[in-house]
Amino acid sequence: MKPYSLDMRQKIVDTYEAGNTSIRQVAERFQVSKSTVQALLKRKKETGRLLPSQAKGGKPSLLFGHEQQIEEMVAQYPDYTLAEYCEYWHEKTGVWLSESAMCRFLKKQQLTLKKKHYAAVKPIKKLIKISE
Repeated sequence: MKPYSLDMRQKIVDTYEAGNTSIRQVAERFQVSKSTVQALLKRKKETGRLLPSQAKGGKPSLLFGHEQQIEEMVAQYPDYTLAEYCEYWHEKTGVWLSESAMCRFLKKQQLTLKKKHYAAVKPIKKLIKISE
């Protein structure tokens, strides 16, 4: 969920600080939760600012630290599918990965390759219209 805009945050705090109202009433007026109003007031009191905090990073990939091994695997088996890479990695290390996790890691390492597909080539017949 996206954070509330700085303008909205400021209006909420200003409304409460103007007085004659409770946190619950401010929350109802701006259609936010009571805890949101409390958090904004606390942030303003502690930091003097209302900017949202920086987003935290997610869980690191199970492949983190194995970049060289993955690069060697892709170089050795360039035509493998994601499923085959996952299976190979599981056999080699005992760590099972989803295809999407493998795909994200390969993209981050810029190890994506275009697969070559050899389809039957059909001759193209051109119709030539002769104008008189």
